[in-house]
Amino acid sequence: MDLGLKGKTAVVSGSTAGIGFAIAAALAAEGAKVVVNGRTEARVTSALEKIREHVKNADVRGVAADLGSAQGVAAFLKQVPDADVLVNNLGIFEVKPFLEIPDSDWLRFFEVNVLSGVRLARHYLPGMLKKNWGRIIFISSESAQNIPAEMVHYGMTKTAQVSIARGIAESVAGTGVTVNSVLAGPTASEGAVNFVESLAKQQGISSAEFEKQFFSTIRPSSLLKRFETPEEVAAVVAFVASTQAVAINGAAVRAEGGVVRGIF
Repeated sequence: MDLGLKGKTAVVSGSTAGIGFAIAAALAAEGAKVVVNGRTEARVTSALEKIREHVKNADVRGVAADLGSAQGVAAFLKQVPDADVLVNNLGIFEVKPFLEIPDSDWLRFFEVNVLSGVRLARHYLPGMLKKNWGRIIFISSESAQNIPAEMVHYGMTKTAQVSIARGIAESVAGTGVTVNSVLAGPTASEGAVNFVESLAKQQGISSAEFEKQFFSTIRPSSLLKRFETPEEVAAVVAFVASTQAVAINGAAVRAEGGVVRGIF
């Protein structure tokens, strides 16, 4: 299927590793002009090299900027003023009991996970409306619906992304711009893999055994019964970004391996 992305400019925030990197690579493979973003030049350069190794004739460039701050977003937008597709993937997480989460952590998580996408969408949306075509996608999580007790502040930001995506979609009804969120499940991204390896080592078990225990006790409702790969999530995102996905709008697209129980 031709996703109709050839020549489209796609911005993917936080795309030097994990889900963001896989999304950038998937969009590049579809012929989009992809802008890769990370906080450091070294990470961005490495990501560009890897994409070019795997995607022949990939049209990719990188912009190093910390999009977790207003200043970082402003600096980024000076270099990338226009976009047809915006994928708000940037996000942070940490395990911390609710009673130990200070105000500073709540504010930091909201600024990085939520406001980064709000600021980018606010900038790119007028241009999309002028062309009467565009795609804005927030990479949310099953944690938006199943708020994890071990990281409530993270879950809060994922729920906020779903609300914001729906609200923006409502505001541009009847146009050629669609706005959605994609709810990923537990995924073997760089941060998650490192986290799993660390906990497995602490418990004196293998990563494979930890994964088995995780889906048995922490995410028992999963139908996949394993971590998704970043590429599996990226495939869903690429379709939602496509010209073929015009009917998907204002939606929270579940790509979470069946963790969320319910038919709606």
